[in-house]
Amino acid sequence: MTNRISGSSCASGKNSVMKSERNAAPLGRNVSEAAGERLRCLMIVEGIVEYLREHALILATAESCTAGRIVALLAEIPGSGSLVECGYVVYSPEAKRRLLGVSAKTIADFNLTSVEVAREMAIGALRDSPATVAIATTGLCGNESVDGIPGGTVCFAWGFVNADRYCVFTRKHRFFGERETMQHDAALHALKHLPQFHQRMLAGETA
Repeated sequence: MTNRISGSSCASGKNSVMKSERNAAPLGRNVSEAAGERLRCLMIVEGIVEYLREHALILATAESCTAGRIVALLAEIPGSGSLVECGYVVYSPEAKRRLLGVSAKTIADFNLTSVEVAREMAIGALRDSPATVAIATTGLCGNESVDGIPGGTVCFAWGFVNADRYCVFTRKHRFFGERETMQHDAALHALKHLPQFHQRMLAGETA
């Protein structure tokens, strides 16, 4: 790359160097912060993979607004493939109904962004696979409100096979930032809370 330097810049070369150094400092901090955040993220996901392995859990995901980010995070950890059975990415109401058996009435009564839909997505993923745990996400990873639901609202479900029945926990959370940031944060949120709800299921809780 060729740098273009004007005559006035040459006359104040020392000042220009000092300004560049000042500008480089925040950039260096931003790079360092990003690297630190990525490391923290990987450590969290590694912990979830280890938890799945220790408890002999096989995971299926049913993702709408997170668009496969949950599986993508897990795929960064070597050996995680043996613990992930499948991942559904279902945007449209038709796909949710066709692939996961979500009821058209549930969608009509509660909206696509609802814990009721997330619950049926998780159960559908468990029914359609040999997985023993399922995570489902549905919501709005964007800043625009839809049907009166604020942008950034994401509904989650964590479903577990418990003997001959399904135990499903649901929650709703609102995220902020750019679309990609929301998708990443929601996917990480879904993974982080898996051990908590699995332990609650083992303790006898049902919802």
